[in-house]
Amino acid sequence: MDPMTLDRTNSGRSETHGHDPGDIEDDAWLSRRYYGGDLPAEAERELHLAGRHYCDDATAEAHLARAAQIAPGHRAVDLGHYKYFLYKARLTEALAYAHRMLEHASAGLGLNHCDWRQVTRRHADFDSLEPGPRVYLFTVKALGYLHVRVGRQAEGRVILEKVAELDPADRVGTRPLLAVLDRREHDREDD
Repeated sequence: MDPMTLDRTNSGRSETHGHDPGDIEDDAWLSRRYYGGDLPAEAERELHLAGRHYCDDATAEAHLARAAQIAPGHRAVDLGHYKYFLYKARLTEALAYAHRMLEHASAGLGLNHCDWRQVTRRHADFDSLEPGPRVYLFTVKALGYLHVRVGRQAEGRVILEKVAELDPADRVGTRPLLAVLDRREHDREDD
């Protein structure tokens, strides 16, 4: 055995007297202020815990629920729910949170509505790298993508075409999704 092996516990961490250095690292990781701003620290900690327990649905969802109790309707909490359900391929639930994210993104542009159909290039500088317009484009793109994934291809296409209209330079990468839809439709016609 090498000297490093002799200093290790069964967990693979070095033994210390009084506390496990991993606990300090874990606490620092859980307490970090990644989202910042107006999200209460307790809610952010719950989001981090949900991420840590991603593989345990009941535990992760309990942490997400606690985050929502602490900061109801907060964009970071809604985003945490959206990402969780998306990564779990629970697409109907992800779609519900994508609609909530659209509310946040619309507010970020100063819009008093959430109807993406009414938005034009006059509403924001969608060619800029500013967060508001980019978040809006990515949110509407996610909405279109999810519609396609849950089997609502026609509606998803219309939504994605709206993103392409708002983003003619295709900075958010909508055109490849539209190309996939085009190929699918072409393949169906060939069958």
